[in-house]
Amino acid sequence: MSSGRLESFSDGVMAVIITVMAFNVRPPAGEHWSQVTQRLPTLLIYMLSFTVIGIYWNNHHHLLRLTTTISSGVIWTNLSLLFCLSLVPVVTQWVGEASNSAFPAVAYGIVPLASALTYFALVRAILRANHHDKNLLRALGHDLKGMVSPVISLAGIALAPLSPYLSYACYALLSLVWIVPDRRLVREHRH
Repeated sequence: MSSGRLESFSDGVMAVIITVMAFNVRPPAGEHWSQVTQRLPTLLIYMLSFTVIGIYWNNHHHLLRLTTTISSGVIWTNLSLLFCLSLVPVVTQWVGEASNSAFPAVAYGIVPLASALTYFALVRAILRANHHDKNLLRALGHDLKGMVSPVISLAGIALAPLSPYLSYACYALLSLVWIVPDRRLVREHRH
């Protein structure tokens, strides 16, 4: 299988994930500001979740553009990542319905944490399959953002019983950290 085919499949799955999330966002019940503010938690968590999926899509694109060999390990690890990302609409809807509750905030942190860990596993699987590619090895070397991300997710999970909103702030911070694509991949892709 070519990296382009794997990327196309993954693009399609991520597009469906975003579409499913959009279908779960309901407009306000009326035209009064109080009715709009009742939907605000749902809209905000949708925006955050859309951003999360967009970040994964962007970094996934850059990662696969550098990949020449796709092994069965890469395929299965990629499917694991897509599975984790497919849970984002579920926890997004749950948080939208119960944004003041700790348990949905914990679940919302667990899904991106699992996604981050499977993305890390995908990078490792790609490195194993492409061990001969010195440029790829150099591009995927030291990963500070990848090491900091689980810590931020775990902080958000731990803060949920204290305040779900502190959790959401951690998750938003995590998106800000990753909003700029992984520069190691972008830089190597340009060469």
